[in-house]
Order: sequence, then C-alpha cells, then structure tokens
Amino acid sequence: MQKKGYIYILSNKKDGTLYIGITTSLRHRIYQHKHKLQEGFTKKYNLTKLVYFEEYDSYAQAIRREKRLKEWRRQWKLDLINKRNPQWRGLYEDINN
Repeated sequence: MQKKGYIYILSNKKDGTLYIGITTSLRHRIYQHKHKLQEGFTKKYNLTKLVYFEEYDSYAQAIRREKRLKEWRRQWKLDLINKRNPQWRGLYEDINN
C-alpha cells in the first residue's frame, strides 16, 4: 500500500515569508516546524503557521504538485492561500492524520 502525500505551506504572518514542503505525515511534520525541532529556513524565519495544505493519494503525486508550486510566482501562491484561507488562520488543528 502506498503512502499518502501532503504538500503544505507555512508562514509567519499574513502575506509573510512562505515555505512549501512535502511529507507523508502532516501532523508530525508540522509539529516539528511549530516546535522548531530542526535547523534550517523555517526555524530561521519563524515559519510555524500552517496556512495551506493538500492531500494526495500517493507521495509521487504530492512531489509533482510541490515542484509545480515552487515554480509559481509569489502572487499566485498568495492567491491560492487567500482563496482557501482568507484569514490566514493556523490550520494545524484541522489535520486528521
């Protein structure tokens, strides 16, 4: 059985710095970001707020989507977030896995 895949976008505030990531366990990965358990870009810029995510039936599908999103212009990414999450509220509590 193949694992599901998730793409997600983190930010530090509305219209702030964005980070696009991919994982097979969204709850676990966002927990790591929220508690700054790993060094890197998200820790340096305090990117702890999950503002957008998508679930895919396979990790391979999620990888393809992540690569496309990373090629997008910044404004397109902001529009994507604003369409689904106009208040930019933290979505961590909405995760079911």
